[in-house]
Amino acid sequence: MASNDLLPPLNDTILIAISQIVDDAKTDNRDPSHFDIGYEIKRANLSLGDPNAQDRRPVGKTKRIRATLSWAMENDPHNGAVFVKNFLSLIRGHGGFRKTSSNYVGEEAVQNLISAFKAEGFSLSTDGELSPILLDNLNGIELTAALEAYVRRAKNGYEDAALETGTGKDLLEATAAHVLVEKYGAYPSKTTFKALLGQAFVALGFATPEDSRQTDEPAQRNVERALFEVACSINVLRNKEGTGHGRPWQPNVTIEQARLAVQEMGIIAEYMLVVLRNNK
Repeated sequence: MASNDLLPPLNDTILIAISQIVDDAKTDNRDPSHFDIGYEIKRANLSLGDPNAQDRRPVGKTKRIRATLSWAMENDPHNGAVFVKNFLSLIRGHGGFRKTSSNYVGEEAVQNLISAFKAEGFSLSTDGELSPILLDNLNGIELTAALEAYVRRAKNGYEDAALETGTGKDLLEATAAHVLVEKYGAYPSKTTFKALLGQAFVALGFATPEDSRQTDEPAQRNVERALFEVACSINVLRNKEGTGHGRPWQPNVTIEQARLAVQEMGIIAEYMLVVLRNNK
């Protein structure tokens, strides 16, 4: 999966911002119509969450989208993200991001969307093009914030967030490299994952399996050793040749195991970033 094919995030802030770009006016309604919205809901297989598809009084466009995406967040976040991506394309196709169009959604609505997506590591242009913020283009505080956005998605099991960061590295590699740059100004670009992670752990003051256990050491030190082992084990599960061309895990890795690995990547990366922030 190419980086620009990543599914967009979906959270409460984005849900509200998305629902506010449609028009519920009684006259001179702008597109998309209820029919268009219903088509995209069906296309994303979210009809179970669509209040206008149920035996109840129909609601306006804003409430319809909000209710559908609220249901998706609880029951089907993947297809909720699919809907967000397709719906933005629908709005763009109707001229919703073009100021001269009768269907323009308004500057405030556009800026709300831009802010909502930026907080989750995505860039929305003023003409409605959505793309992930590539980590290669960032450094310092901005890179830390972008990595934290990837972490949030990885912890929710989004495989693309953990494996495609626009750097040629997965989330743990990118985080380890960022730690070393922040601590020492550079990182070794040609080294093994284990060596890179080990240097990052040492820079943060974490224990690794190379550190002998002391009888009076805090229990957290052993947890850190375990995190290191888990990270290296996940790296072994990766099918590096498959990234971008097929399933990015070894053939014997089940979907459930892959999801667990992604979530673990998010947890380890988050811990590294939290300690990095606190140590500055």
